[in-house]
Amino acid sequence: MLEQVRGVHDVTLVQELGQPSLSIRINRAAIARYGLNVDDINGLIQTAIGGDVATQVIQGEKQFDLVVRLDHQYRDNPQEIGNILVATPGGQQLPLKEFADIRVTNGASFIYRQDNSRYIGVQFSVEGRDLAGAVEDAIGQVNAKVKLAQGYRLDWGGEYKEYTASRAQLNLIVPLTVGLIFLLLFTLYSNFKFPFITVLGVVLSAPAGGIIALWLTGTPFSVSSGIGFLALFGVSVQTAVVYISYVNELRRNGVGVAEAIREGAILRLRPIMMTALVAALGLLPAALATGVGTDTQRPFALVIVSGLFTRLLISIFLMPALYAIVARPDDRLEV
Repeated sequence: MLEQVRGVHDVTLVQELGQPSLSIRINRAAIARYGLNVDDINGLIQTAIGGDVATQVIQGEKQFDLVVRLDHQYRDNPQEIGNILVATPGGQQLPLKEFADIRVTNGASFIYRQDNSRYIGVQFSVEGRDLAGAVEDAIGQVNAKVKLAQGYRLDWGGEYKEYTASRAQLNLIVPLTVGLIFLLLFTLYSNFKFPFITVLGVVLSAPAGGIIALWLTGTPFSVSSGIGFLALFGVSVQTAVVYISYVNELRRNGVGVAEAIREGAILRLRPIMMTALVAALGLLPAALATGVGTDTQRPFALVIVSGLFTRLLISIFLMPALYAIVARPDDRLEV
């Protein structure tokens, strides 16, 4: 069933077999013919193989149970166990093998437990598509075709469980981060329009590079790349603040709006490029890495590096245009 889901490969059942176990299956029809019951056979097996307390031995103030059972040579293999004599109500002495099927079978050498419950694990790998999409398709297939008996339940764990937990955290962190950035910018500029164009400029320019890079490299969106977008927004907001603050400073010194916008774009280009390139070039090796263990760091670095490059290319023209749209002669200018 899981093999039919696109992207799912190497489906295996987690099990550990190989522990030899003695299996004794009582033939109820046979014991009924001789007037025996299951308890009689079970009691004999328990006493002969496992041992039973016959009496107690007292040594001074200490007491010890005296356990009686057959000697090792009579209980070390299925043939000898099958030769144990069973006394019937009719006075006969018949071997145990007449009443039971005795054999050595392979049993579980280890029983997996989690949250005080036994579980059986099914493992699979995902190739050629995103993990979340593959697992969600698999969940749909299983829910449609598998009917669980009472007392059984399904739990999809592993990386998918970590992904869903991280996604739930990001759903809270992302709005909180954007709101906090907007609040800090409002505190800095004492108005709404400069924080608004800052956030708008970042949203219109920064994510484009990350999205294009993920699409070109075939990298699915993940928690790692989502965190990369958050980091990208932070650096991009910083470069926007550098430009807006400098333009405000020029205007406070008596420079006209149009000239301040143009001078700010020219004179702040170098520090903006240095701020962005330091982060981009520092993460470039991680973005280009393809070795073992790069599945988590590569999407993060790829988003930041590509996003900063597109941010530089677009914001050079976008931020002056947005500033010109909202600028007014009576603006309260804070740097």
